[in-house]
Amino acid sequence: MPSLEVERGLTSTARSHLSGGIILTLAFGCGLLVANLYFGQPLAAPISASTGLPPSLAGVPVTLTQVGYAIALLLLAPLGDICETRAVVVPIVLIGLLALVAAALSSSPGPFLVASLGIGICPVGGQILLPYAARLAPEHERGHVVGKVMSGLLLGIMLSRPMGSFVASVAGWRAIYWLIAAGEAVLAVLLLKVLPSLRPQTSLSYTALLRSLLPIWRNHAELRYRAVIHAGLLAAFILFWTAAPLHLARDFGLGQQAIGLFALAGVSGACVAPFVGRIADAGHRQPRIAQAAQLVALTTAVIPFIISFFGHRIWAVGLLACAGIVLDAAVTANMILSQRAIFSLGDDIRTRVNALYMASIFLAGACGSALGGWGIATGGWPLAAAFGVALTGGSLLFALLSGVPRSNPRNF
Repeated sequence: MPSLEVERGLTSTARSHLSGGIILTLAFGCGLLVANLYFGQPLAAPISASTGLPPSLAGVPVTLTQVGYAIALLLLAPLGDICETRAVVVPIVLIGLLALVAAALSSSPGPFLVASLGIGICPVGGQILLPYAARLAPEHERGHVVGKVMSGLLLGIMLSRPMGSFVASVAGWRAIYWLIAAGEAVLAVLLLKVLPSLRPQTSLSYTALLRSLLPIWRNHAELRYRAVIHAGLLAAFILFWTAAPLHLARDFGLGQQAIGLFALAGVSGACVAPFVGRIADAGHRQPRIAQAAQLVALTTAVIPFIISFFGHRIWAVGLLACAGIVLDAAVTANMILSQRAIFSLGDDIRTRVNALYMASIFLAGACGSALGGWGIATGGWPLAAAFGVALTGGSLLFALLSGVPRSNPRNF
């Protein structure tokens, strides 16, 4: 499908005919790019043994990938507001492709660690494509479109770990790096061929763009509100998927493939995304609907950690799987509701708003991962689950006590 070259955004006619092919490409791209953050996490042991990395430093490649992502969120994601989207995302995808190939070819620690840092840059492309999807969609169905694209991103998060485990168990750990690299080569072609061209809506210099991040954060109270609420949920989400595999291995003796199958249970939680997107669109017109939906999502997020305390032996595994499904659905719902809201704060700042939002919740997610591992090591699953109740309950309490604030929009 040839790209549609448009001088200044899409016309209303073009917007009303947003094709399924474009949405599918965006969903595939977001899912594939975000998978770079997660697929290597269960492979720390075989990678360290193969590359000569000391066991005490086996987690460093994952840490460097996360560091690369954090840096890219603040330095590269805002470019989506001043550059044509494909001109930013395609080079990012190619950088990720080269880093994946370098990692697959590495036989010593140094090159592999450098490649791991480069792999972390790649997922930021998804955080440019999401605001692009919001700009592409007509206003009345923006939440529905974002929900569909978000489904792809969440599937990438949830499928990447089990896929990494399964592929490595069959063909070795290098195979998953080659597989993801091939997928990114396909993605680069799709982005160039399928996506419409949208010119930026601001003419700021790059330096001015970075300087505007703090004022945007300071003057948009709703952005801060949404970030705080979802920070607790994302921290609990990552805590759960960090602690649950350790719990299953330590307390139930499950192997890597069985844990991979368990992780697949959470994938069904992403199925709520398109439905929640329609609720978010209705909530944009009637804010009480969005507020009620958010409270339902926040309340639902507390339940999985509570039910995970119950059950014995095999029943406990089943309850834990159900908890994962419910938690993933709740986090998915709140994410879509939040992004539907912040994507309406201004067309010209949408990518920067998303970068600030994602950087905030990402830092909370990193804390959730640390809490999950520490909780399991210190007090087992009961302590890890108690942290989960505190995080999700804190987000719910904050929402109940504060209410949705009004932002003070300005031009940046």
